[in-house]
Amino acid sequence: MERLGHLKTYHFPAANNDDDNSQSSDSSPIGGSTTPNLLSQNSGEQEKLMSRPPRRVSSTNEYDDPFSNAEIYYGPETDPRKATTKYQKQGKKLNRTRTMSVFGNISTSRQTTIEDHYLKRRGSEDDTYLSSKGNRRFFIENVDSTLEELLRNEDTDRNYQITIEDKGPKVIKVGTANSFGFNHISIRGTYMLSNLLQELTIAKSFGRHQIFLDEARINEDPVNRLSRLITNQFWNSLTRRIDLYNIGDMASDGKIDTPEAKNPRVYVPHNCPEQYAFYIQAAQMNPSLKLEVEYLPEAISPEYVKSLNRTPGLLALAMEEHVNPSTGEASLIGYPYAVPGGRFNELYGWDSYMIALGLLEGNKVDVAKGMVEHFIFEIKHYGKILNANRSYYLCRSQPPFLTDMANIVFDRIGGHNNPSAINFIKRAFVSAIKEYKSVWTSQPRLDPETGLSCYHPDGIGIPPETEPDHFDTILYPYTKKYKCTMEEFRKMYNDGDVKEPALDEFFLHDRAVRESGHDTTYRFEGVCAYLATIDLNSLLYKYETDIADAIEKYFGDKFVDPNDFSVTTSADWRKLANERKERVNKYMWDEDSGFFFDYNVHIKKRTSYESATTFWALWSGLATPHQAQVMIEKALPKLEVLGGLVCCTERSRGPISINRPVRQWDYPFGWAPHQILAWKGLEDYGYKGIARRLSYRWLFMMTKAFVDFNGIVVEKYNVTSGIDPHRVEAEYGNQGADFKGVAKEGFGWVNSSYLLGLKYMDSHARRALGTCIPPDPFFKNLRPDQMKIYDL
Repeated sequence: MERLGHLKTYHFPAANNDDDNSQSSDSSPIGGSTTPNLLSQNSGEQEKLMSRPPRRVSSTNEYDDPFSNAEIYYGPETDPRKATTKYQKQGKKLNRTRTMSVFGNISTSRQTTIEDHYLKRRGSEDDTYLSSKGNRRFFIENVDSTLEELLRNEDTDRNYQITIEDKGPKVIKVGTANSFGFNHISIRGTYMLSNLLQELTIAKSFGRHQIFLDEARINEDPVNRLSRLITNQFWNSLTRRIDLYNIGDMASDGKIDTPEAKNPRVYVPHNCPEQYAFYIQAAQMNPSLKLEVEYLPEAISPEYVKSLNRTPGLLALAMEEHVNPSTGEASLIGYPYAVPGGRFNELYGWDSYMIALGLLEGNKVDVAKGMVEHFIFEIKHYGKILNANRSYYLCRSQPPFLTDMANIVFDRIGGHNNPSAINFIKRAFVSAIKEYKSVWTSQPRLDPETGLSCYHPDGIGIPPETEPDHFDTILYPYTKKYKCTMEEFRKMYNDGDVKEPALDEFFLHDRAVRESGHDTTYRFEGVCAYLATIDLNSLLYKYETDIADAIEKYFGDKFVDPNDFSVTTSADWRKLANERKERVNKYMWDEDSGFFFDYNVHIKKRTSYESATTFWALWSGLATPHQAQVMIEKALPKLEVLGGLVCCTERSRGPISINRPVRQWDYPFGWAPHQILAWKGLEDYGYKGIARRLSYRWLFMMTKAFVDFNGIVVEKYNVTSGIDPHRVEAEYGNQGADFKGVAKEGFGWVNSSYLLGLKYMDSHARRALGTCIPPDPFFKNLRPDQMKIYDL
């Protein structure tokens, strides 16, 4: 209670209220706004406006929504009078109906005859528009009824999406703009109809009853459309920023279902009284929220973390103080950050690095910088970059990327020419060195014999954030042994009332798998905590070389560690990097197969699991040029498939059965981080053509799913499937697929991968992607000089 003496009142500056910018006419075009003249209102109305409480700062950036701005909303330029390209100047039409028929295969649900469908007589078309050289424009007289008609006729599987699996007639008539809806024209094909569904859904969400809509908006090149959505919409939807008004939503957690978890809860580091006061104020401002605020102890043990399992909460993140220049009053607000999406609504570890790469491509520099600030805060107050900022993750980290993340942000905020950027990079590397020493090169993660590191987090009991029945198969035999229910045994085991060493070891490895980020895979099952993995040791090699460079550039080649007062130079850290490189080559490199394999420090034996993480040795610069060449010749052919790099080879995964189900980080699935790091590593070693080829494969798969399945962008893909790569039948399903009408988030690192992959594409490749030409036909029909740029 003494800490309440630190309580400080924070005030947020007022912002315009939503109503001040509302639409005045149902028939106005989307994005067209009419702002009321406040001066013309009577004094009573003015007093009401003045008495409104300050509007919260939105965590999703309401003021820059791409769908509320007409210039952005209507998509690409369509006015023929503003022709700029040689094709437009020649009077050629650039837009055509994109029916996007499936290449090579057709969905089984579409293999029906024409007699299976009720055919409507085609009515007269608006001939003036058909003969026009410009792009057509539609008038939707009634958004609600058009949306209902579209779903009724086209969404035959009733999932609020229009895809190639729906069996509708694939055509709808809408009114033309120049006739104000009197004449009608047809919109045809899955892609255009699904885009129409998306635009109508958006219009309905903004309360529009009538809209004008350019055909170019629903006929937009899918590559342009997806990249535009990622940059202008998805990043905004995934961005969060803690303030006094949104903390209830931010702290709520759907992953834990206990009576004590119903109320939102925030845990604050023991030495952050200003933040404690901030959250107390948030709780007092909205008593109905029932926000609970608690301090964490100075020493956080696994036993303490387990004690919070029934009362989980959000962990406080970094905040900055803002001072109102007119009043001098101070206010706290969190740094912005982006979440992965789906059910993952927190700041995650390695997701954030991948997301930051895409944010910077979209000039969201403040969000990427904010994420680094949060990681600095986490290392300072929680001892590590957390799996995510929830209480049940306090013992667990994730693959470390902080040094490279800080470097790329540093370059974008002014670099060496900006004193505040210099301060930023110094703070980031002080934190990274602390994390390197106290987490990754300390017990229990460091193997003293090999000098290599493992994923090996602390923790007690059953991970609480998993689905309730996730471990039932493992726990069921123990319910028979102790003659109790599943819930009773869970409590007995978590409380330490029963001792089961085999179960302890199982959960040790399970926690390690989750720390690795690769949850789950047969590569790690039952062994992860004993593996010195190529991915982790590649990342630590990158840490060592990055730290060496930073000490040389920013610390005068002499770093005095404020945590242990040791003194090191760049040469000391380069020596550590060289030693790790020698150990990796000794214990992990296999010349015959061209793979870096994991090493089991428990049985002192190298594994033989062929994983795409072998290319992390290229990304980090750990591999030699000779090793890179061998990897290209021997390892790459085993992992390159239709949609890019697959997680592992089918041989390594082994047979699948009822008792041995599919794991999501195994064959036949592919993940954005594996693609992103492989592209960069290959390019750095002089294999940009291969990186370009792999990126085309990945982008094709993403684009095709986007076109055929209502604009979908998901967490992971089946990279061996040419029809429905987004459909992943694995233990956790697929995040990003559960939406109605329109996808508004995509998925964090997949969004990034699309923007990064497009950097390898020339105009020819972009056109091929826009028409969904599969990789093999695309590569086969290249000219010899073009084949060279794909290393074919």
